[in-house]
Amino acid sequence: MATAREPQRVSAAEFIRGFANWRLQAARKPVVVTHHGKDAHVLISLDDYRRLDRENSTDPTSANGLRESLVSVVEAVRDGVIVIDRQWHILAVNPAASDMLEHAAAALLGKELTAALPQLHGSLLFQRIIRLIDHRERFSGDVPGIFRARQWLRVDLVPLPVGGAIMLRDVSEALEDVAASDTRRALATAIDADGGVGHVRLSVRETIEAANDTLMSMVGVDPAAIRRVRFSALLAVGQRAAFAEALEEVFRGREPVRVVSQIVTREGVALDVTLSIAEVRGAYASEGAVVLVTPICSG
Repeated sequence: MATAREPQRVSAAEFIRGFANWRLQAARKPVVVTHHGKDAHVLISLDDYRRLDRENSTDPTSANGLRESLVSVVEAVRDGVIVIDRQWHILAVNPAASDMLEHAAAALLGKELTAALPQLHGSLLFQRIIRLIDHRERFSGDVPGIFRARQWLRVDLVPLPVGGAIMLRDVSEALEDVAASDTRRALATAIDADGGVGHVRLSVRETIEAANDTLMSMVGVDPAAIRRVRFSALLAVGQRAAFAEALEEVFRGREPVRVVSQIVTREGVALDVTLSIAEVRGAYASEGAVVLVTPICSG
């Protein structure tokens, strides 16, 4: 088993007079140079110095370097992170959590969690945090209205040796998008149930990607025959330019457009219809348009 090497001590005056000798001594064990009887400097070998330098290095592969890297990651992530100890005291708050809670990190550190954030007391999340601290139980789920009305947070509770981490992500916008998508699907279902209005999904090149049964029945074709056909090909020749202009206007201004037109059946009959055109806008660019086809009843 390795034992600690006791250093040798020498006064500064003796060290200067016998430097060559003390340099050789330092190759075997440290030499402490004293000044007025007090330890002032230590002479060690180059190998010992390099070993100490590696142990204190911020090299990413070292334990200290890894810890510092992890701290930097937590500081940079967009999710809010709050670390608490087993007594519920706040040990750390990253910038994202500080912004989300609208409190400076310095004002939160050291405080008991529910004292700093009274909104938590009595909430569903409060019970989950109890289980996190008492039983090291993980949790992941969406929780509504903790800090603000109509806000949804994706919460992850992670047990840590010191206590636990509360990770927060605002998913309100994503859930609103899901709700809006559900509403659009319900609206399309209602339109189909009505049976009097056709609708068609167009690509940015105006080709038909999907159409409901009402539209296909109106025109008198099956799904295979209508798919990838340009929508304007279903219109009377004299109405095609007006439709193309209206579609271009939708793509330029993103506002819905309504035009009167005529759609031609398989038998060659021109039906008077109203076309309501709205853009389908993706996250980065237009993904096409939806056209509602409503027959105009004569008389």
